[in-house]
Amino acid sequence: MTHTLIYPHTTVHNAAGHLEIGGCDVVDLAHEHGTPLFIYDEQSLRDQCRAYHAAFGALTDLYEIVYASKAFSCRAMCELVAQEGLSLDVATGGELAAARAAAFPPARIYFHGNNKSVAEIELGLDVGIGHFVVDSFEEIERLEAAAAERGQRQQVLVRVTPGVRPATHDFVQTGQQDSKFGFGLADGRAAEAVRRLRGAAHLELVGVHAHIGSQIFALDSYRREVEVLFIALADWRRDVGFECCIFNMGGGLGIRYTEADKPSSIAALAEVGVSAVREGAARHGMVMPKLFVEPGRSIAGKAAVTAYTVGTVKVIPGVRTYVAVDGGMSDNLRPMLYDARYEAMLASKAEMPATEVVTIAGKHCESGDVLVRDVHIAPPEPGDILVTPGTGAYGYAMANNYNAQPRPAVIMVAEGRARVIIARETWDDVLRLQRPLGA
Repeated sequence: MTHTLIYPHTTVHNAAGHLEIGGCDVVDLAHEHGTPLFIYDEQSLRDQCRAYHAAFGALTDLYEIVYASKAFSCRAMCELVAQEGLSLDVATGGELAAARAAAFPPARIYFHGNNKSVAEIELGLDVGIGHFVVDSFEEIERLEAAAAERGQRQQVLVRVTPGVRPATHDFVQTGQQDSKFGFGLADGRAAEAVRRLRGAAHLELVGVHAHIGSQIFALDSYRREVEVLFIALADWRRDVGFECCIFNMGGGLGIRYTEADKPSSIAALAEVGVSAVREGAARHGMVMPKLFVEPGRSIAGKAAVTAYTVGTVKVIPGVRTYVAVDGGMSDNLRPMLYDARYEAMLASKAEMPATEVVTIAGKHCESGDVLVRDVHIAPPEPGDILVTPGTGAYGYAMANNYNAQPRPAVIMVAEGRARVIIARETWDDVLRLQRPLGA
């Protein structure tokens, strides 16, 4: 088959000439569960979790893999991550609620977010999460007050913006000085945050966290991040006696969305991260801290496809052919936000040559609602089942109800069995929270 690099690991073409994932015919899944439909391959998810353990575990015992749940969060995903021995980061009370529903061990949860509410902080403290990643001076005050009220001492990491700009889209860069996240190094705010946290009676500063961006291919940015942070850690040890026990280098490893993409491997990321932290500690006379990494996209992204039903085929002679599907920006916002590129194919014609150049358009009342531009697929017809691969990260997580479109169902497939892990919304669900004018 073609496109093997961008589809889930268990993908094949079956005897019917259809796309098959996890032993399940994608066309049959679409007919049974409806479309749009997110289809996650359980084996691919587990393979990626295990690849992270294998890569980092081969180089050091001092590591922890923390799944970035913002990529795709639901009860079933949290259960799978726990089974694979990963920790979990959450960024909102809602993501924490999913973790709690899955009975995820709270000591292995890390609470992120640049504007945690008092209610979210209190919930995190009450359920006993392991660490807060502190992002602002206001949060220091809120967290200290809430912990004092409960007579608790909470372990925290300080989020630092190291001033490193990786080669990725501007909208997913997070490590530069001009960022809504964390405390800057260049302006002294990170040093001040460390000083305040060291003086907080109910907060125990145990480590540092940085995140430089997302969909990163070139790994030299991570090495620069580590080097910059170890210089700061040496200063903070000298000035306020802070010994760093946890060094969280963040996530952001890129994946292949198209055949032309050439991401770095998990093994290469591990080599860069472990060697850079080990060298940084040795250079500054420190004990090597435990290295944390926060993969999200590189675990969930390739593991899923989105299936659609072709509704109309509009040929504009001499211009282009639009193939309109029954979803769009309500289930995949990334092309509109980041100009993200995807591939596509007709699952119902998997063995047919991809002879047609078309643009895959969504159904929404926006001219920019285009999922894939100028992609080669087999000759399309209304009723065909079309799939876009690589939608496992930031697809359902960003799904919305634009044009009152119900959000899709999500299924997980393995060994010929499909399980619904998120039910499809209905029009009644979309209306459920609405009230009449006179209410």
